[in-house]
Amino acid sequence: MDIDSAALIVVDVQNGFTNHNSRHVVPVISSLVSRWSTASRPVVFTRYRNYPESSFERFFGWSRLQSPPETDIVPELADQAASACAVLDKVGYTLFTDEAVALLGDAGWTDLVFCGIATESCVLKSAVDAFERGYTPWVLTDASASDAGPTVHDAGLTVARRLIGPRQLITTEDLLAQLAPRLEVPVLE
Repeated sequence: MDIDSAALIVVDVQNGFTNHNSRHVVPVISSLVSRWSTASRPVVFTRYRNYPESSFERFFGWSRLQSPPETDIVPELADQAASACAVLDKVGYTLFTDEAVALLGDAGWTDLVFCGIATESCVLKSAVDAFERGYTPWVLTDASASDAGPTVHDAGLTVARRLIGPRQLITTEDLLAQLAPRLEVPVLE
């Protein structure tokens, strides 16, 4: 990973997607964002917003996440999101909205590190789209979850291995090991 050209993308960790199946990643992500930010690395949050007559309503009959508090970033991450490089709103699965494409192009990041909810949909779709657009995608297996449960999370990881490569799935420990030199405190003499 080119840590100097990497951005952390926190996908859809919102009240409406956080439940007993996905809540366990919130403290993992909070700690990761804190350490990533301490190393002066960029963080971007995404926030999904459903709308009347969306494809989700038409095909799934799903009309949730159309307004606060469901659309809000979870309280444990709200302050971190407020100080992030950006909070990007989206109406579909992927990070790659027009606003995101412009931000990524202007920033010059080459590596995009994904975590969040849900592994099998928004995290996966964003990572695959990054792959297809020439970015180097990384998926943090222990900082991603599915609100539909661990079996669906595991299915998302299986598909990710097939679509972006097995070496692109790492743990937060793997990532922090690469970040460690930036976190070391210099010795004062």
